[in-house]
Amino acid sequence: MISDLAAAKQQARAAALAARAGSHPADAGERLAAHVLAGFVLPRGTPVAGFWPMPDEIDIRPLLTALHVRGHPILLPETPPRGRPLLFRRWEPGAAMVAERFGTLRPAGPRGMPEVLLVPLLAFDRAGYRLGYGGGYYDRTLAALTGALAIGCAFAAQEVEAVPVGPHDVRLDAVATERGVIRFATG
Repeated sequence: MISDLAAAKQQARAAALAARAGSHPADAGERLAAHVLAGFVLPRGTPVAGFWPMPDEIDIRPLLTALHVRGHPILLPETPPRGRPLLFRRWEPGAAMVAERFGTLRPAGPRGMPEVLLVPLLAFDRAGYRLGYGGGYYDRTLAALTGALAIGCAFAAQEVEAVPVGPHDVRLDAVATERGVIRFATG
């Protein structure tokens, strides 16, 4: 039998996917990049994990490229078997990409450990919670990387009143959209 929380998340995912469809301003990725670059001062060389966008996700590749140019090692996730946190591999512009689970892509470069994570999501709320795709990979990863800065990346239209939250859901430090950065009190 499905729990009330699982059912609420399932309904919220369906609504979020429907809301996200068609919410793609043409320059959203460039605008998100500008907001993140202006809103966060990262010491040169800080490893940053991003993600290769799936269809209908905001395209953070302009941000990844800009961070790479500024001297940040860029890492993209490798999806391990269920129940484990993500692994990360080094990426640079023009790197060959390998097909991953769930229709994603990753580089074949060496592994690394991020200090900043740019996190995909289906929905977010003003309490700092995100609704993911249901595998728990990012929650496990963020729980394991205590002290890492976690920035959700989304279209502004993906904001909801409240995300259904369970005991293993990890709050974000901020969410970046094409409209700006929203910071959350995490203390």
